[in-house]
Amino acid sequence: MVTHLYLGVIILAVFATTAAKPDIQVACEKDSVRITWRISAELVPYAARHFLGNCMPSHLKVLPTGEGEAQFNYQFADCRFKRLMKGKLLIYQNDLTYRPQAKSKPAAFTYPIQCFYKRPDGWVPPFLNPGSGVSEGWGGLVFHMALLNEQLTGIAQTNVIPLGSFMPIWAAVEQKSHQPLLLLMEECLAATTAELQPDSQVYPIISNKGCLLESMRGNSMFLPRYHSSAIILNLQSFNFGLAEQVYIHCKLVAWDPEVFDEGKKACHYSKESGRWELLDDPFQSSLCSCCDSTCKSRSKRRVDWESQGLSHNSVLGPLIIVDQSNSRVPNISVGSV
Repeated sequence: MVTHLYLGVIILAVFATTAAKPDIQVACEKDSVRITWRISAELVPYAARHFLGNCMPSHLKVLPTGEGEAQFNYQFADCRFKRLMKGKLLIYQNDLTYRPQAKSKPAAFTYPIQCFYKRPDGWVPPFLNPGSGVSEGWGGLVFHMALLNEQLTGIAQTNVIPLGSFMPIWAAVEQKSHQPLLLLMEECLAATTAELQPDSQVYPIISNKGCLLESMRGNSMFLPRYHSSAIILNLQSFNFGLAEQVYIHCKLVAWDPEVFDEGKKACHYSKESGRWELLDDPFQSSLCSCCDSTCKSRSKRRVDWESQGLSHNSVLGPLIIVDQSNSRVPNISVGSV
């Protein structure tokens, strides 16, 4: 045990002096990556302790100088790559690490790997498949609402939310054979009950026909859309119902993607610009100025659309918001209706 620890210290020291300026070359290909990591002669015997995610080098080449080239040639489906979506981009992320000791110990060196691709037209994340909570509203439309993980790659595996952290709430409407639709969160509030009662404790999140109040109180915001029929609210958890079961109640509205007005919009407050901004067209952000007063609809089309019942009240939960100092919280499955 003493010998192993001493060896680990030696390897750490060698690596600290040889990897101050790592020689790493990355080539992002269609659905894979090629990485060449040049390592010092002292570290060649420990090449198997270099990793891309959870993958060891696919090939090691020893150079005439005694140095080595650890090569990683892997598909994005391997090595625990994370696929993220940001606006019109797909991003594949992973880390190169050097671990001289057991994997339970922190890596001695970490180097981030990222490959950026333009999101193909029509591409949607795999979590859009039904199963994350499905509700059918009037007019035959099917609505979904779910809590995503931090990477926005799938449904969250826990409903325990540390106070101040972000909880991405995804909602979508299935267009099927319907004309193109724009999904809006017209009203949202948090409550301590799955069904709203006169004595329910409530906390307003979105009101005034699409104004995200939490963007003024904290750092919540709507994320850029990947499709008009879906929306992601990146909601910063707040001090409400701590350690209790909390439910998010939202009125979801399917709307004409070509028509915005004060009554049909998605607005969040930008602290950088000091004003309210329209998610779908910042050039029309003047429609959000009513968020500081009372917003009213000016479109006659709203009456026609609402007469078809293209809206639905959806509930997500239970969620449990906890202070980080309190870890004794049960983990209850999260769903939506």
